[in-house]
Amino acid sequence: MTDRQEIIDRIRLINTENIGAVTFYKLLKKYVTAGKALENLPPQYTRCPKDKAVSEYKQIQNLGITLLNFDDAAYPQTLLQLRDAPPLLYVLGNPELLNAAPAVSVVGSRNASVNGRKIASHIAYDLTENNILVISGMARGIDSAAHKGAMYAREQKGTTLAVLGTGVDIPYPVENRGLYNQIIKQGAIVSEFPLGTTPQAQNFPRRNRIVSALTAGTLVIEAGLNSGSLITARLALEQGRDVFAVPGSPVDSRSAGTNKLIKDGAFLVETAEDILSHLDLSRQRLIPPAPRPAEAELFDIPLDKAENNADISTEPEAASLLDCLTSDGVYVDELLRQTGLDSATLSMQLLELELDNKIERLPGNRIALIK
Repeated sequence: MTDRQEIIDRIRLINTENIGAVTFYKLLKKYVTAGKALENLPPQYTRCPKDKAVSEYKQIQNLGITLLNFDDAAYPQTLLQLRDAPPLLYVLGNPELLNAAPAVSVVGSRNASVNGRKIASHIAYDLTENNILVISGMARGIDSAAHKGAMYAREQKGTTLAVLGTGVDIPYPVENRGLYNQIIKQGAIVSEFPLGTTPQAQNFPRRNRIVSALTAGTLVIEAGLNSGSLITARLALEQGRDVFAVPGSPVDSRSAGTNKLIKDGAFLVETAEDILSHLDLSRQRLIPPAPRPAEAELFDIPLDKAENNADISTEPEAASLLDCLTSDGVYVDELLRQTGLDSATLSMQLLELELDNKIERLPGNRIALIK
């Protein structure tokens, strides 16, 4: 295990101006320890102040953050294949998920359509039910829907992993703070950036290499031609991972990127089954595929209603579920009793309502109507 002083020196070294991961590893190879590397840096390098690194180390301990060094046994082995693997990884939540295999990343448009979000959440739900870890970046749109779908699986105890382009202590976007807190409880938040790092445009493409490297493949749902999601897909290909894409309308700019990926050889995906079959995981399943709503619920929503976020939960079961809810919150066990639904169907309907911003999850496994 790396000792305290070496960890502090490594924090200083990687946060020294003009030193990135590749240079960090070259320096360690030459000088063996980060302390020696810092001592031998040329004068033009502005070293990260020691008191700043010590303060960060204390914050890590106080906040219950796991700091993984590149040479720790728990550091994800898939990341070590990268030439610029993060020397340090900050983890809030369960660090064991970083070595969970297999995993699939789900990425796509921040300005996602209702259909796109529903597809993302249902695929993530089904992958999680079949023991596939869903990884994404906690951005608006497709990312958020994928995380929610994964956590609604396994009777709302599903795991997921979010890789941030900020410090692990900075939820971004701010409206996803509730999602951030839930992911910490049920999964893990990960970042290579030091604590307190605020959103910076250049950091998000950089974090995408981690999103793709942790997985067996990347699924893209709704992405424009200049989307950051295509960066993740390109990185996945460079890393030898599979790329999957959900096709979309040729007149919707949000699908231009995914349609091009398919033309260029990405695997066309309509359901989680397409991914499971390709990864040859079907025979390894421990549980059967999760029950799904009727296809009409997913794909036959009139375009004008979908675009205006109008009420789409008009089926009798969904309406009766809404009747059981209050703004103060109702326990899930009570909802199961009142509706007569099985847990998988109830989870799926609750997910639909959450994506429509009609309900929210409260502590203690309660569900409440949004006032």
